[in-house]
Amino acid sequence: MKKLDCYFGDLNPNLLKTFIRHLAIFTTQQALSCIFPVLVFSMLALSHLFSGFIPRYDFMLIACIAIQAAMFFGGLETKDEVVVICVFHLLGLMMELFKVHIGSWSYPEAAYSKFAGVPLYSGFMYASVASYMCQAWRRFDLEIIDWPGHWPARVCGALIYLNFFTNHFIIDVRYYIGLLILYFFRRSVVKFNIQGSIYKMPVILSFVLIGFFIWLAENVATKLGAWKYAYQHKTWAMVNYQKISSWGFLVIVSFIIIAELKMLKKNTEGQITE
Repeated sequence: MKKLDCYFGDLNPNLLKTFIRHLAIFTTQQALSCIFPVLVFSMLALSHLFSGFIPRYDFMLIACIAIQAAMFFGGLETKDEVVVICVFHLLGLMMELFKVHIGSWSYPEAAYSKFAGVPLYSGFMYASVASYMCQAWRRFDLEIIDWPGHWPARVCGALIYLNFFTNHFIIDVRYYIGLLILYFFRRSVVKFNIQGSIYKMPVILSFVLIGFFIWLAENVATKLGAWKYAYQHKTWAMVNYQKISSWGFLVIVSFIIIAELKMLKKNTEGQITE
């Protein structure tokens, strides 16, 4: 089968027809990879209909658990992916507890499933990012070229996550960490497969694009009342543009964790085979 090995901007005119077909497949597969986030947002939109019977945050917790169970038992998620999603739920919940305590945002509605002001469903908002990445990784048979190495990647991920907490007490160093990301990941490329054809994209570009689209989704989420920033309590306003970088860095942490787990599993399976 013919292989295409090109960046999006270097398409040969003779391949235009194939590219358009692959673009349609790419869009469809991306949409399928977003099934969990889409279902979560759908439940947010519908939660108002049940507010007279059950608190919205409690409804969302039940709905998120039910969606995850349905996806796993329906074969849309593997056991490994569920484990990754649970890890991200816990990491996200830890961040939510801190951010709400510090006053970055709040969950103003009452619920039985709130702990220290944070509804337990909120961790699924972070887990939805992991779900998308796991789904996309499998559907596109992703492969990383020129990964910076385990320790540089892990240190960058740890620094980003810690900065989400420490920036309230010391200077925000996200942009200095960003320089480290640019340096260590400057050669990293993600390869993805569409009908046997191989396409490439710089890893850093994928970080920016995913972060931007999550920021767009965040605007929808706050509009639906998933949570509120201090400047959104009186009336809804568009989420601050600075949040694009915040989501971008969260994407980087997520990507590093999933990539490292994938590599670890691959190495383990290789050793078992040998």
